[in-house]
Amino acid sequence: MKIQCSSCMKIYNIPDKRLKFDEKVSFPCPACKAIINIDLRSRTTPSLPKPAGTESQEVQDTVGSTQGESSELDLPRGEVLQKLILRRLTELPPMPQVMFKAREVMNDPASSFKALADILETDQAMATRVLRLSNSAYYGLAGKVASVQHASVLLGYKTVGEIVSMAGSSSLLGNSLEGYQLDSGDLWRHSLAVAFASRLIAQKTQPELENDAFSAGLIHDAGKLVLDKYIYERKEMFHDFMSDGPKTFLHAEKEILGFDHSEIASEICETWKIPKSLITAICYHHNPSRSSENTLAYIVHVADALALMSGIGTGVDGMLYRMDEKAMEFLGLREEDLSTIIDQTVESVEKIAEQMKGP
Repeated sequence: MKIQCSSCMKIYNIPDKRLKFDEKVSFPCPACKAIINIDLRSRTTPSLPKPAGTESQEVQDTVGSTQGESSELDLPRGEVLQKLILRRLTELPPMPQVMFKAREVMNDPASSFKALADILETDQAMATRVLRLSNSAYYGLAGKVASVQHASVLLGYKTVGEIVSMAGSSSLLGNSLEGYQLDSGDLWRHSLAVAFASRLIAQKTQPELENDAFSAGLIHDAGKLVLDKYIYERKEMFHDFMSDGPKTFLHAEKEILGFDHSEIASEICETWKIPKSLITAICYHHNPSRSSENTLAYIVHVADALALMSGIGTGVDGMLYRMDEKAMEFLGLREEDLSTIIDQTVESVEKIAEQMKGP
């Protein structure tokens, strides 16, 4: 009997004597490891030899039956799924190139405010967002900034770099994610919260990491952009898993997909040419104790937990999230520090988000 894997489309010829024609058969595809399900209950006897020329029709009939009964159990997982995702990584929108060009200018000691303005103004949407954010109540310059160059002069490279990062990420992270049950803008708001909280924690513990902490916090959940559609394809599996006792959504990712969004994020960051120090923090932001004591990973981890506690853009992923027991001690934070960080974070996100409303 010929069967075809609905995942990788390979065809296999299985001797009838190895099959029981009164039950359903399931087995992993030798090529891609996806589960192949075949219902043989409608066939009580092995197939008789077919006349010449009818074999291809038998394959089609079998394929149609198998594919018609395909379910979430047929979908690939683990290393097979990870390789599939990485092959399709080009489907992810690139980080706006103007962000990289702007950062190159800001890192050049010989550059000028005009050179930075010229770069940003090549992307009208980016320039508009930068102006809008520069005029926000958060930076205390409401109605005072008339141009990108003016913003650079008044705020300085450091602050403008932060604004450019937020402006660029708003278009990337602003869409809805059905798999994670995040509405449009939720992921961006949550990412903003983690960025602000990361910077506040760095200011208290490792001031030299302030800028990197903000950037890492802003893109820490980039892996969700890639995994969302794969999670949505398996939504019933995720629903059943989460309904069976108290479990985190991160645990569900590991169990159902074979890896989680933080693990796939490193590959995305590589394509975006993100600095290695940030990639490490993003990869281990859920498990900082595995990061070889990477301080940035601990900072983003605590910031993520605080953002989830504040309820900003949590979605289904915020359920039962727990902070690493050693994180507070590692960073030298006190319990009384947390409420202050949360309050300042919520206020910052509200001010920025309000300014970004509209066209």
